[in-house]
Amino acid sequence: MKKKSTLRRLLGYCKPYLGFLILALVFAVGQIVATLFAPVIIGNAVDYMIGAGAVDFEKILIHIIELAAAIAAAALCQWLVGLCTNKTAYGIIRDLRVLTFDKLNTVPLKFIDGRSHGDIMARVSGDIDLVSDGVIQGFTQLFTGIVTIIGTLVFMLTINWLVTVVVVVVTPVSIFVAYFIAKGCHNKFRDQAIKRGELSGLVEEMLEGQKTVKSYNYEGRAAKRYEAINQDLKKVGVKAMFYSALINPSTRFVNSIVYAAVTVIGAFLCVRGGLTVGGLSCFLSYANQYTKPFNEVTGVIAELQSALAAAGRVFDILDEADEVETGSLMPQNVAGNIDVEHVCFSYNENPLIEDFNLQVKSGMRVAIVGPTGCGKTTLINLLMRFYDVKSGSIKVDGVDIRDYTRKDLRGMYGMVLQESWLFEGTVRENIAYGKPDATLDEVIAAAKSARIHGFIKRLKNGYDTQLEPDSLSQGQKQLLCIARIMLVKPPMLILDEATSNIDTRTEIRIQEAFATLMQGRTSFIVAHRLSTIVGADVILVMRDGNVIEKGTHTELLQKGGFYKKLYYASFDTGEKA
Repeated sequence: MKKKSTLRRLLGYCKPYLGFLILALVFAVGQIVATLFAPVIIGNAVDYMIGAGAVDFEKILIHIIELAAAIAAAALCQWLVGLCTNKTAYGIIRDLRVLTFDKLNTVPLKFIDGRSHGDIMARVSGDIDLVSDGVIQGFTQLFTGIVTIIGTLVFMLTINWLVTVVVVVVTPVSIFVAYFIAKGCHNKFRDQAIKRGELSGLVEEMLEGQKTVKSYNYEGRAAKRYEAINQDLKKVGVKAMFYSALINPSTRFVNSIVYAAVTVIGAFLCVRGGLTVGGLSCFLSYANQYTKPFNEVTGVIAELQSALAAAGRVFDILDEADEVETGSLMPQNVAGNIDVEHVCFSYNENPLIEDFNLQVKSGMRVAIVGPTGCGKTTLINLLMRFYDVKSGSIKVDGVDIRDYTRKDLRGMYGMVLQESWLFEGTVRENIAYGKPDATLDEVIAAAKSARIHGFIKRLKNGYDTQLEPDSLSQGQKQLLCIARIMLVKPPMLILDEATSNIDTRTEIRIQEAFATLMQGRTSFIVAHRLSTIVGADVILVMRDGNVIEKGTHTELLQKGGFYKKLYYASFDTGEKA
């Protein structure tokens, strides 16, 4: 049932290209009519060659000219059919790629976080390629096959109805055999697509963490994991190809029986005088042409089954619910007062944050510290609405953040993460990522504030230098990300380990730039190096999703609680708490 719905849905994408499909059908009719006239011409020519001294060269020459014209017309129509079907198929695939990519921008972040990135990439690229191959071959064989079968039947009936009945009666056996084998073929190709996604996920994981893999000598174990999945892929692949390989030979066997039956009965009719030799020659050509579409269609059933299995995986992404937009208010004159009231949240069934409360006044610098897993990054995710709270509320200037659109809410914040991310483009384009219309002077000013202008000027083409993989160090990448924030200057800031990959000397200078940037702006600073947040207006010490201590650096040290232990432990562990 799912296979039928997938096919029906895939065909639904043909509507914008209905004109090309109609043209393809018209040209297919022209191709088949021209092709079917060829046996008639040949048969007539044969009848003018039978008997000693009875060869009529003039009429044979006329038939040769007619045959050449028919072949030329068939070739032209065949080219036009391919042109129209390819236009349709590639258009469908283009639309499917755009829809899938757009969908990835509208699904909740938990969808991306909860799945292997390699598997998602395999669906967007590899699976859609499989759909493309299946659709292109399917359309071509569908149009030419159906018209060939119908046209051949009409021409055969005009020659001899008895032999035509024999052909029609035996042919359904071929269809039944193909259907029986294809029924088990679909599931095998679906399993193959799933394993291919697992394999892509592992490869993406290993490539992304290649330095870690090598530093821990994990290559051997990674190879074993790869081999295990690859072996599973081999098993399901062999089964899928075994089933698909059975289809064409089985149908050809049945069609050979049809051809043999036509030969025997046609020869008998020739002896009885009910059919000429040329007519028999013509009929044998039609019998071969009639069974050929069945061979061709069943020959691409494997491709079609693989395409349907791949399409099902793509539709799984398209069927994901979009991120629900609840708000419509437009932020105006954002002051940056934050109120977190009785917030509860969990990524799964295990509670992480329970009854969390926090008040932040406009312009305050709030540092968030605590052991790993205490909820620091989770709080940032909730402030930015990457995830929504389970209960309670978060308000900006007295307005629940769910009353704003996500786009407007996130526009209030400037965010620098520990993981620096750059795209393929120039240095200038990367700095202007949040403000594409920024002038070069604005970009240069932001780079100077981030203390990276001197480095950029030393590059081959300065701000127009095209960034390449591994062309920058982690620290340089992070400085470019910091420059983005310096350019945008949002009302509120979130710095999540923003200087973790920068040397101490540069960090001091960056902290000075941040101090200037944070003046008058509400700022949240997540830090492990506690020496970087001693000047914060308030420090929140989190543990198990709750704020267990709150105050300035001096106040917290005087309390002698958990923060004091973290702070002095940082000096014993290389400033890592």
